[in-house]
Amino acid sequence: MAVTSDIVESWRRPRTVLRRHLERGVSEPFAFSLLFVFLLIAFIAQYPVAARETVMNPDKPLSAQLLAVGLGLLATIPVFYLLAAASRLVGRLSGGRGSWFGARLALFWALVTVTPLVLLVGLVAGMIGPGPQLTATGLVAFAGFLFQWIMGLSVVEQGA
Repeated sequence: MAVTSDIVESWRRPRTVLRRHLERGVSEPFAFSLLFVFLLIAFIAQYPVAARETVMNPDKPLSAQLLAVGLGLLATIPVFYLLAAASRLVGRLSGGRGSWFGARLALFWALVTVTPLVLLVGLVAGMIGPGPQLTATGLVAFAGFLFQWIMGLSVVEQGA
């Protein structure tokens, strides 16, 4: 299935979609491609914010801001791998029977499923700016991410 179809289905049946991805077998390139898709969408979501900042402060060129955002996002790759490893260790301590790959896939897939919300947060930040709207949108995106990640981890660790 296409990733976009899986994203939509994941909001209705998150466990089913992750099970389907796990049935593909262990494929590090697939897992990394999910992380890369998230990082690419997160980069795109920051464009309105950078454009707003350039309009408000012409001394900050757009290209320099986008370069900084891109490098910053690339620097998060090890953080996401460490977060997945930490979730696997917590799963092991709580009696889970998952795998390291499954923990990575659950995290990276949760990140991909919230990309529409990440784009929305970027639009709100770029169009409205800081305020209660941005805070509320960010909280909804974070809650959606936690929901997807917990559902994924339940499949990986307990086979639920």
